[in-house]
Amino acid sequence: MSDKKRCGWVEGQFDDYIRYHDEEWGVPVHEDQKHFEFLILEGAQAGLSWATVLKKREGYKAAFANFNAVEVSKFDEKKIRSLLTFDGIIKNQFKIRATVNNAQRFLEVQEEFNGFDNYIWQFVDGEPIVNHWKDISEVPATSTESDTLSKDLKKRGFKFVGSTIIYAHMQACGLVNDHTVDCFRYHEVGAS
Repeated sequence: MSDKKRCGWVEGQFDDYIRYHDEEWGVPVHEDQKHFEFLILEGAQAGLSWATVLKKREGYKAAFANFNAVEVSKFDEKKIRSLLTFDGIIKNQFKIRATVNNAQRFLEVQEEFNGFDNYIWQFVDGEPIVNHWKDISEVPATSTESDTLSKDLKKRGFKFVGSTIIYAHMQACGLVNDHTVDCFRYHEVGAS
């Protein structure tokens, strides 16, 4: 990868991790399937590193019907048990069951708001929150917005959607721009 200045958390990481930072992280997402993908991946990350989950991204794609919420919402007990033996994902039954549950809740939100995207962006008034961090040590783990969104998701029956997980989702999907100001992506993401 190039020697461009990046956020400090990317230093020393593997190529796919750097590519994720350079091409995806913080870019505003307006596709429901991509939101669902990141809800799955962020939930899977709970208690683990993002690197661990990112290395299994293709496994998650295969295991969870290409991140199709309609298909995942139909997973039965037999399918859930088969996923507990699938090496391509983190074999945690609570996280797997939460993913199936969350697919069902996701469809409910889509129905109510004419799209999950319409629902989630209302928590930032339809515009990304642009922060001005000089160092990664300044970047918070949660925010008032992630607290509110997390609380609402829990009220709707979602699992593995604590404020820290939801803040990570907001960062990944560009609801908040947390690239540090010296990172080459800070202004690129802001312009997208």
